[in-house]
Amino acid sequence: MQRYKILHRTYYNYSTEVRLDPHFLRLRPREGHELRIESSSLTISPPATLRWQRDVEDNCVAVANFAMPARQLSIESEVIIQQYNQAPLDFMVASYAADYPFTYTPEDRIVLSPYMISADDTEDDKLTEWIGRFRQPSERDQPLSLLQNLCSIIHQTLSYQLREEPGVQSPAETLSLGTGSCRDFAYLFMEAARCLGLASRFVSGYLHTPPSQFNYGSTHAWAEVYLPGVGWKGFDPTLGEIVGTHHIAVAVARSPESVPPVAGSFVGPPGSSLNVGVWVSELARVM
Repeated sequence: MQRYKILHRTYYNYSTEVRLDPHFLRLRPREGHELRIESSSLTISPPATLRWQRDVEDNCVAVANFAMPARQLSIESEVIIQQYNQAPLDFMVASYAADYPFTYTPEDRIVLSPYMISADDTEDDKLTEWIGRFRQPSERDQPLSLLQNLCSIIHQTLSYQLREEPGVQSPAETLSLGTGSCRDFAYLFMEAARCLGLASRFVSGYLHTPPSQFNYGSTHAWAEVYLPGVGWKGFDPTLGEIVGTHHIAVAVARSPESVPPVAGSFVGPPGSSLNVGVWVSELARVM
């Protein structure tokens, strides 16, 4: 078991006092048998009334409502988690899905169908052509090997580029540019998996990395694929590896635009600035 502390600070500065509309905060990690929350706190200024809810994907969402105007909005989330996903390769795919291609059961397919539909079917031909460069349609393979290979190809053939601007590049744009951020690579992997007939979804969260002068952890994005007998399994094409203990999932969605950490609006003169800081640190284990 690994313990991590996640500190996520968000500051919005406005040109003058503005009225803050409700803000939707997806900052609390997804709990389950692989991850447990030990403690959490959420500090907001100006003061806000919080209402907690689950969205359609079962992500935990805090809805913040404000009663007074402000020139700055600050949101600080501090969470300590226990991460148990220490053997990410310790699983067994159901026998009927041991070889690719396979077909999901009718019951599963009803639930999984939204995650199998491309967000932009005009790009299917481009993705199919790209996939065909490293895999022939007649090939048979183990699903895990296929997905690990796809993950490695994105990592090895495309260049990572930190992008501060909002939004996600289309898969075609990422392939054309040869560069992208973690969310762009995750989206490319997700859409490629769907082209292969596999259910896939987008994941936003945090990544623990060895501390350096410039890096203390970060928000991060990757993708998950549904494998029968296993469930949703994470793949990180930015790092070229299967998701493990250093990945901390916060929210999942059919499309990447659906799960920003903070989403909201204000009423007032245009003009604002955003500053975000994230620190992910490993803590000593509790005996």
